Amino acid sequence: MRKDRPDGCRVAILGLADDLGVRLNAGRAGAIDGPTAFRTALARYGVAQPHGFLWPGIFDAGDVVPAEGADEAALTETHRRVTDAVRAVLAMGLFPIGIGGGHDLTFPFVRAVIEHWKAAGVAVDHGVYFDAHLDVRETPGSGMAFRRLYEDCGVRDLRVVGFNPYTNAHEHVQWFLDHGGKGAAPSAMAFPERFHGADWFLSVDLDVLGSSVAPGVSAPNPDGMSVHDLAKALSYAARFEELRCVDFMELNPAFDADGRTARVAVHLFLTFLHGFAFRGVGVGGAS
Repeated sequence: MRKDRPDGCRVAILGLADDLGVRLNAGRAGAIDGPTAFRTALARYGVAQPHGFLWPGIFDAGDVVPAEGADEAALTETHRRVTDAVRAVLAMGLFPIGIGGGHDLTFPFVRAVIEHWKAAGVAVDHGVYFDAHLDVRETPGSGMAFRRLYEDCGVRDLRVVGFNPYTNAHEHVQWFLDHGGKGAAPSAMAFPERFHGADWFLSVDLDVLGSSVAPGVSAPNPDGMSVHDLAKALSYAARFEELRCVDFMELNPAFDADGRTARVAVHLFLTFLHGFAFRGVGVGGAS
């Protein structure tokens, strides 16, 4: 992983170091330190070349510095900074991977991707997200990302995997269904093929996993997906050239005393990269 310059790299990690959105939704603070915990865990992994393929080169683009303040104006300014940082990554020709941080940051992260590809004549208007929650709140905060992407950025096909029916308000479920949202089983591996060649984004809220394996999140989930099923899905999804970005969100080291969740996040990241190494081989369409 390079930090000096992106030469020879195919992907970039960008730390989305803010949890104001979580706090505005009265959630557990601490995800601001998620990118640091992720890098600490990643440094303990060894990824030489024992598997017969070349790992994609990684450029570490650093962290977005959040705005000062604790109100909606500060959140909006942080979102602007995230969008600007992702634009810079895309200008380098790199595939952006976000590490967060409150899940509201998916909105400005994906917004930059949509704007970038729109300028090239490509519509990134489909999205898949692994999450116990729908995150379609109208009010500002960590639960707003996918509603904002629909209302502000032209996203028209949203698919959630790992939805927990006991932790979502009826009004949010109704909004999601009324706007064409769809659910998918955690074991569904073929979901990108149903997009018929459309371009799309992918987001992973670590609270989609069970709290026994991922306690260090903003909103722990007692009955979530297994790491195995999620890793398998990510490895498969990464092969699609129509996939334009991915993020891993809500890593909260304040509730991850043994670093378990950070290691899980890194495992998922590396599994995604394994699939990315075979990008376009036997799946998807031309980029």
